[in-house]
Amino acid sequence: MVLEVPTGEVVAGGLSMPHSPRLHQGTLWMLQAGTGEFGRIDLATGKFEPVCFLPGFARGLAFVGDYAVIGISRPRENRTFEGLVLNERLQAEGVSAQCAICIVNLRTGDIEHRLEIGGIVEEIYDVNLLPGVIRPMALGFRNDEIRFAVKPEALPEPTGAMN
Repeated sequence: MVLEVPTGEVVAGGLSMPHSPRLHQGTLWMLQAGTGEFGRIDLATGKFEPVCFLPGFARGLAFVGDYAVIGISRPRENRTFEGLVLNERLQAEGVSAQCAICIVNLRTGDIEHRLEIGGIVEEIYDVNLLPGVIRPMALGFRNDEIRFAVKPEALPEPTGAMN
C-alpha cells in the first residue's frame, strides 16, 4: 500500500510490491515491482492506473519533463521473485527480465529508450538525475580505472588535523 506519511491515511492499497512513489506535475506516479508496471494513482479513488509494462523488477523512478527514468532488474537467485504476476507477464510477452534504465514517455506510455546493463550488474536499486553533468561515468572496482579517475592530490586538505 501507499500511505500519506503525516496522517497515516492509505492512499492506495491492493498493490504488488509498490516502489518509488513520486509526485510529478501534480500526479502521484509509482512502480508496481511485482507486476512490472509503471503508472499513476488516481487520488480520488486510490486505484492504480498502469501506463506501461516494464520487462523487469522495477525500482527507482525519476523525471525529466514529460519523461520517466526507471530502473529495472533481473530476478535474484532466491525466492523473492517466485509467484509474482511479473513472471507470468514476462512469459506471456515472450521476453526475459532485463537489467536496464528505461525512458518512458508520460504522454504515450511508450518506452522510447532503453539502456541495457550487462556484465555482473543484475540489479538497480534506484535512479537519480544529475542536472548539468555532461560526461558522467560509472567506475568499477574490478579494474584500474578508478586509480586514475580519483587522484588523492585533487582532494582537499583535511581541516582540524589531529597531532
